[in-house]
Amino acid sequence: MGKYFGTDGFRGEANIDLTFEHAIKIGRFLGWYFGENQKKKAKVVIGKDTRRSSYMFEYALCTGLMASGADAYIMHVTTTPSVAYITRVDDFDCGIMISASHNPYYDNGIKVLNCNGEKMEEDVLLKIEAYLDGKIVLPVAQRAEIGKTVDYVAGRNRYIGYLISHSKFSFKGIKVGLDAANGAAWSIAKGVFDALGAKTYVISAEPDGFNINADCGSTHIGHLQDFVRENGLDVGFAYDGDADRCLAVDENGNVITGDHILYIYGLYMKERGKLLNNTVVTTVMSNFGLYKAFDKAGIRYEKTKVGDKYVYERMVEGGHRIGGEQSGHIIFSKYATTGDGILTSLKLMEVMLAKGKRLSELAAPVVFYPQVLKNVHVKSKPEAQNDPDVQATVRSVEKELGDEGRILVRESGTEPVIRVMVEAGSNENCEKYVDRVIDVIREKGHIEP
Repeated sequence: MGKYFGTDGFRGEANIDLTFEHAIKIGRFLGWYFGENQKKKAKVVIGKDTRRSSYMFEYALCTGLMASGADAYIMHVTTTPSVAYITRVDDFDCGIMISASHNPYYDNGIKVLNCNGEKMEEDVLLKIEAYLDGKIVLPVAQRAEIGKTVDYVAGRNRYIGYLISHSKFSFKGIKVGLDAANGAAWSIAKGVFDALGAKTYVISAEPDGFNINADCGSTHIGHLQDFVRENGLDVGFAYDGDADRCLAVDENGNVITGDHILYIYGLYMKERGKLLNNTVVTTVMSNFGLYKAFDKAGIRYEKTKVGDKYVYERMVEGGHRIGGEQSGHIIFSKYATTGDGILTSLKLMEVMLAKGKRLSELAAPVVFYPQVLKNVHVKSKPEAQNDPDVQATVRSVEKELGDEGRILVRESGTEPVIRVMVEAGSNENCEKYVDRVIDVIREKGHIEP
């Protein structure tokens, strides 16, 4: 990761960590870079979520792009996966999504996508950072070379049509609840389900610039659970601010996580001979119960670091068709280059209708193991993580757990914290093993006083 761009773009509090000057410069560099490399006017497509600051960043990016001679195509409020899709199919040089995903309204972020709708290559991001730090000087466009903006709401409509085209079944007679998180899905998801015949009930679809992810959406799913139970709905789906995540709620109001979704659709693909390499890609944070269910179903799995970026990279490297995170980032590589919350919900509906089963039945084989996760503030993450006595203790716990649990000790990517997580047959055992490792970290003097 670079100085500004992490695994999911340049993110921070608006006009404190990520400023409008940053946005202008990012636009300036991208407009110049793609124009210079191709010796023609660059075309860049931009989408945003519903945060108040997204409008400021949209105009700032457009200003930078036009000053460097590029044309900026504006999709307005839309989802991250829609920008990825349109960047790829409409031959844009790159795409930009303005969003901080599941973060509160006062944060924002700039995600940059390459012409294939994938996260931008690291070498290009490092060049952007060099320009942000004043190490590169760029010319400005003049006269007829100055760029323009183009209203491109048609791109969003094309994406909606693309989603609708994926359904093999009518949803007529099915009562579906949607939690749009007061975010980017609010103007898209209901129309898709309505077009497919569902009786659609929607909550958290009144964005005001400040209520995105506020006690709603996939990170606060309790309201959707209550909504499904109280209204007797067949299923519910919750998205995050930019709708690249989806969690579900079954007919009883129980949460269906990303792990459940990976199992349900992975098994469905295997049964139809569509699961290439018989493999599903997960991250190290998936629950041990998922792996036990995969083992029983005869499905192989691979694990990556936390982050949908790493999941997608592994999928591309191995030629795998499905992967994702427990948080609801699910990637169907045949159809998308990023997690797509609305597509994920349509795929779950497909399995329900194809098998004639309720979501609770489909998810039943995945029995989650109890989990305890504790964060330890340390002086140095690498020193604590690599301490020989800490590693020896971890190996000892692994041996005691055997095939009935697991331990994961990893560094936080954003805080001075070591995360110690254990999954086992009981909460008591989880607590015991987590505390054993933390005690050694403390005894060796790694914990911040």
